[in-house]
Amino acid sequence: MSDLELKMQVHRTALYNCRLCPEMIGPVVTGSPVFSPILLIGQAPGDKEGGFGKPFAWTAGKTLFKWFERIGLDEEAFRARVYMAAVCRCFPGKNPTAGDRVPNKDEIENCSAWMKAEIDLLKPELILPVGKLAISQLMPVNKLNEVIGKLHRVSFHGHEAEAIPLPHPSGASTWHRMEPGLTLLESALSILQHHNAWRQVCRS
Repeated sequence: MSDLELKMQVHRTALYNCRLCPEMIGPVVTGSPVFSPILLIGQAPGDKEGGFGKPFAWTAGKTLFKWFERIGLDEEAFRARVYMAAVCRCFPGKNPTAGDRVPNKDEIENCSAWMKAEIDLLKPELILPVGKLAISQLMPVNKLNEVIGKLHRVSFHGHEAEAIPLPHPSGASTWHRMEPGLTLLESALSILQHHNAWRQVCRS
């Protein structure tokens, strides 16, 4: 085992044992420990992901992986070649009115230490933030229309990288299914398809 692999193993053991946020519902959910030039950042797992032990394992994931399959990687290949993280790694619980609870600032801050460790280990060339909460960790975002469909240069936890924001593939969201979201999503996927890091993982 290389020094880098050992560091990753130590990191993930500590991550799975994290209990910093009392309102969060475990288990910790994160992707495979693959050393990849691409880092995908989701928002937080839903109530089903914990049972499957992997992110985007339910209906939103089906939509997300259809997007990636169209440009060269099916779900199995994507999971094996791209490191999948999230703003928060535990299920936040349900919102009393509707949908899942949005993680609070303290929960986001607590989990950001795990993200920083992964950035330090992976030094990704390309970051794919999925959904407004994830995108907002990398850049100011008022409206999705202003950031999706473009390639951005970002500094994230002290690391310089490029980012291609994507909308959240939730069935509850209509943004990616109507204009201008449809066209902007296609632009984002086209930029991704031609990015050097994407071509690299497609060849691996």
